[in-house]
Amino acid sequence: MLYLDCSTQMPTSSSSKITISGRFLDADKERLILSLPLEGYAKKPLVSLNEAVARVANMVHEVEKRVWIAMERSRSPPDGLEQNESAAVRLYTAEWDAGYDSLYKLLNETLRLEDRKKLIPWFSYLKLLLTALFKLPSFRGTVWRGVQVNLYSSYNVGSHITWWAFSSCSGSRKIAEEQFLSSSRVSTLFEIECLNGKSIKQHSFYGQEEEILLLPSSYFEVVRKRMVVDDLCVIYLRELLPPFSLLEPPFPMDENPSMSNAAADNKTAPILIGKSHMNEYLI
Repeated sequence: MLYLDCSTQMPTSSSSKITISGRFLDADKERLILSLPLEGYAKKPLVSLNEAVARVANMVHEVEKRVWIAMERSRSPPDGLEQNESAAVRLYTAEWDAGYDSLYKLLNETLRLEDRKKLIPWFSYLKLLLTALFKLPSFRGTVWRGVQVNLYSSYNVGSHITWWAFSSCSGSRKIAEEQFLSSSRVSTLFEIECLNGKSIKQHSFYGQEEEILLLPSSYFEVVRKRMVVDDLCVIYLRELLPPFSLLEPPFPMDENPSMSNAAADNKTAPILIGKSHMNEYLI
């Protein structure tokens, strides 16, 4: 078997290491049940990032300071995004000082609530953030996510589940192994065949994480699961398009034909699970 050390850090290209962000490890907070779709935010006008966070400034500690930093770090962004759009993604990845909740934590907690009215103060930021993410090309392939709780009994093979919040995953098999398999904090590892992941490394404060962000309301089939070593289980998910949309797009899809074409392709393209990448980690 693999030797699992207690490190929760991953190496960068140099000898320095960084700590795993908590946003990669929060899938245990998902309710999994079907709720009302995420709608209403798209009616908001597209505004600057400063304006977009105005209604949540009383909830997010010193958010204006991090908006300024995100904007400065997002000059001339790639992928055809505007500065405010790229900065909205960068702000999502930002960590807050100890004792204060990060913006991503507060937003995701609200996305998971049954009461959709609680999400209204976030509508302007969601509009800007999702506009940016919908403009990015979709990533189709395998991604990984770890959780500090054993969720083996919560995911039944053949069932369909929904993750209502944004889901941070690693798109790198090497980083996934270093982050998750070598961490005593991780009890569940998700291996996900995704259709519409978004690579945000060019718009993140932590580009070395190779982050693939899954959109809110992502809908999955539980393909299989297994216990691997000791208290570590692996759960295999396949992203599907739900029968009805669970996430209102931020703009009419005919304004971005490439997105419409990608959605049509994703609906019909088979996703083959076959041999798992994780099999190669066990000896």
